[in-house]
Amino acid sequence: MNTVTLSVASAEDASRRARAAFDGKAQGAHISFASAELLWKVLTAKRWELLKAMTGEGGMTIREAARRVGRDVKAVHGDIRAMLDAGVLDRTDDGRVIFPYDAVHVDFTLTKAA
Repeated sequence: MNTVTLSVASAEDASRRARAAFDGKAQGAHISFASAELLWKVLTAKRWELLKAMTGEGGMTIREAARRVGRDVKAVHGDIRAMLDAGVLDRTDDGRVIFPYDAVHVDFTLTKAA
């Protein structure tokens, strides 16, 4: 199964993971956010719904994505644009949008406020 891990990680953590990958240590697919707040800002409830509809489904048009979630194409277009800009979604060679994973794992720790 092709799983991506969404995580909250500092730039240092992401660099450490990149160095390990360059050293030949498997890291798996990761999409990191600088804070939990940023993760939730990018991945709103409506965008999670889109990810769920796109997970494991291959490339699709924005119109198809909107049909799958029963939403307005213009609104879905804005959500897809935001997820493309954040690196969550990709474009295929033919211009379709794709979430190229079969599963999502979310990993971050909530601790006591300072």
